Amino acid sequence: MANRKLQDAMPLAPLKIVAMGGCSEIGKRVNEIIIARRKEALAASNKPDFMTSDYSIDNYLVDFECLRFGTGEGRAVVNESIRGSDLFIISDTVNYHETYDMHGNKTHMSPDDHFMDLKRVIMACSGHPRRITVIMPYLYEGRQHVRLINESLDCAQAMQELIRMGVETIITFDAHDNRVQNAIPNNGFDNFFTSYQFISTILNDMPDLIVDNEHLMTISPDEGGMRRAVFYSNQLGVDMGMFFKRRNYSTLVNGEHPVISMEFLGNDVSGKDVIIVDDMIASGKTVLEVAKELKKRNAARVIICATFGLFNDGLEELDQAYKEKVFDHIYTTNLCYCPSALKERPYYHNVDLSRYIALIIDTLNHDTSVNDIMNATKRIQELLEERSKNISSK
Repeated sequence: MANRKLQDAMPLAPLKIVAMGGCSEIGKRVNEIIIARRKEALAASNKPDFMTSDYSIDNYLVDFECLRFGTGEGRAVVNESIRGSDLFIISDTVNYHETYDMHGNKTHMSPDDHFMDLKRVIMACSGHPRRITVIMPYLYEGRQHVRLINESLDCAQAMQELIRMGVETIITFDAHDNRVQNAIPNNGFDNFFTSYQFISTILNDMPDLIVDNEHLMTISPDEGGMRRAVFYSNQLGVDMGMFFKRRNYSTLVNGEHPVISMEFLGNDVSGKDVIIVDDMIASGKTVLEVAKELKKRNAARVIICATFGLFNDGLEELDQAYKEKVFDHIYTTNLCYCPSALKERPYYHNVDLSRYIALIIDTLNHDTSVNDIMNATKRIQELLEERSKNISSK
């Protein structure tokens, strides 16, 4: 069954999608893409009407509400039947733009608030869906994935809670450490990568970028992101470099060991364009330090790529660094909240993952394999070959 092609399979159950607070924009886009895909599929098929009655409809989004009492306590209400459906819930746990009223004041939602609303929606379903899949692009508490001392193990606990509530599969993107899936070994955990979308967008935006070992290099800002940078390096056929942070392990400052110095491991970057690859930009200090070090080493253009642009400390420091020509471009995805002010910055580029999510949902709803979707190597190589042909023909 796993080898069935999408066009030869019927859905496991009628598709329903819940786009949680802050995901309405990407949810709407995913909904439109799936509608278009299915209408096109039906036009090319000979399936009888009784097999497709719930297949192609005008809307897959569920009508629901997450309400609050004056104290800030919440409840979820699902306003339509989801019995027997294949339910996909999309949740952006780091969307700080969403607010609710508490004691007459506007309160910004924290990741804990988003996660609790997610559980409320699952509870409101009362166990009626045929299957529940949670799409959590930024894995809740993904950075608290290991226990080193007497501390909480939040990510593992959160995933186990969802499984106990009836969730069959958890889907995330570029997990900080996907070994956390060991917390739910008997359930589904899919970690999708965004490398193809990043490379495609960069090559489209920068037609003058030369992809070879003499002109381009990928950089990991620390040892934790080395595997990600190695993958980009192998796909693009270029060298890789890494920055190693020497820390003072005799003391703690704000819960972390202070960095003494940054050492660069890699070949000469002089005159080369460099792509810094990371899973997230939190405060932005790390990538800016790396960018400064690369510019000191006479790198040409510095391109920063991160799946999640959190920008906890605002944009002022980034704006100043851009004016000082510390970096040239920043690419992040629409998998988490992106403020309009950031989109207006001249250095910022947004990588749209809506079509990717729609393809994942449509494939899983047909109960077919996602292995081809997860493996980006073939698509990246085809993209590079096509680009090489276009350059040669000019």
